[in-house]
Amino acid sequence: MDVFQAMRVFTRVVDAGTFTAAAQTLGLSTAQVSRQVSELESHLQARLLQRTTRRLGLTEVGSRYLERCRHILSELEDAGAEAGGAYLMPRGRLRVHAITGLGTHLLAPLAARYSELYPEVNLELTLSQRHPDLLEEGQDVVITLARELPDSELVAQLLGTTYSVVCAAPSYLGQHGIPMTLDELSQHRCLRLLDPVFGDSWTFTDNGVERAIRLGETFQVNVAEAMAQAAGEGMGICVLPDLIAAKAFAQGRLVRLLAEHRLHERGIYALYPSRRFLDAKVRTWVEFLKEQLPLVFRGNRTLVENPTYWA
Repeated sequence: MDVFQAMRVFTRVVDAGTFTAAAQTLGLSTAQVSRQVSELESHLQARLLQRTTRRLGLTEVGSRYLERCRHILSELEDAGAEAGGAYLMPRGRLRVHAITGLGTHLLAPLAARYSELYPEVNLELTLSQRHPDLLEEGQDVVITLARELPDSELVAQLLGTTYSVVCAAPSYLGQHGIPMTLDELSQHRCLRLLDPVFGDSWTFTDNGVERAIRLGETFQVNVAEAMAQAAGEGMGICVLPDLIAAKAFAQGRLVRLLAEHRLHERGIYALYPSRRFLDAKVRTWVEFLKEQLPLVFRGNRTLVENPTYWA
C-alpha cells in the first residue's frame, strides 16, 4: 500500500464529504477510494471514519490523524517543490574540488565573480594535490587536469588546456647566460619540481622525437608556487605549469626560455555525476567556467601568452 497516496485519498474524502465526490476529484472509482481508506484503517489498526447511509463522520482518532496528514502532505509538497526548484534556481551549498594551483590562481578569482551573479549559492572550494572520489567524498564538481580521462560514468566538460614551460630569473640568466637549445640545458643548474599532476621529468618533443633532459640532484620542492619563488631568486632554471609561471612573467620575476617547447600538456576538465536532473548550481557553475576560461585561454593561447590577464 502507498501510505502517502492513501493519506491523500483520506483527506480528500473528508474534504469532499462522500466517497463518490472524492472519487470524482481524484479520477478514481468510488470502490477504489473506499478500498484505499479501508486499507489505511487496517494498516493503522484504527477506525478513521464513521460511515452511515447518509454521511461520513470523523472518529476522534480520525480527527487527530487528519491534522497530522495535512501537515505531512504539506511538508511533502514543499519538499517536492524545493527539490524541483533545485533544477531551476541555483541555491544552497556547491562543493567544488580542484588542484591547488588551478584553484588558487584561476578558480578563486572566478568564484568571487560567480558569487556576485548567484548570491544564494554558498561555494565551498576544496584544494589539494590529489584526485578525490567525487561520489564518495560528496563533491558536486571536480575541476581536474588530465592528459586523458579514464572511462567512468561521470560527465566531463573540457574547459581549457594547460602545460608547463621552461623559465628562469633575469638575474640567473645575466650571470649564467641564456640556453638557446635543449643541449645547452645540461650546462645549467636545473631545479626539480616534484609535481604529482604534471610530473617531475623534463621530456621535450624535438622535431617529432621525445628527448628527456637528465636533472641533477639540485634544489627540489613539491609545490609549484615555492619553485616559482626559488627560481625568482636566481637559483636556476625550472619548469613550471603555465598557470603558475604566467603571473611571474607578467611581473618580470621570471622569463620564458625555449618558447617553442611545451611540456606536460593537460586538459582542464569539470567532472560531475549526471546530465539528468542537473542541479542548477552545478549547471550554472560549469557554464560560468566555460564562458569565463576562454577569456583567459584566448584561442589556442594560454596564460603565458596572455600577460594582460595578470596586469
